[in-house]
Amino acid sequence: MSSTNGLELAMDKAGGMRALARKIGVTYQAIQRWVAEDRVPSDWLIAIEKATSVPREKLRPDLFKGMTRA
Repeated sequence: MSSTNGLELAMDKAGGMRALARKIGVTYQAIQRWVAEDRVPSDWLIAIEKATSVPREKLRPDLFKGMTRA
């Protein structure tokens, strides 16, 4: 699964791209860039997870391969 799929899920749960941006305190353009780059910066994983309940593992599966939560 690409990080864009996790980000798309987060945007859906937040109510759209602009709503997600507002909830985590970034610009709409930042979210657009993440979608275009197919990568959520690791600095924003926890904020997105808290705002949307989308696990960080879905947002950046490349960082969490083979890891499970306790």
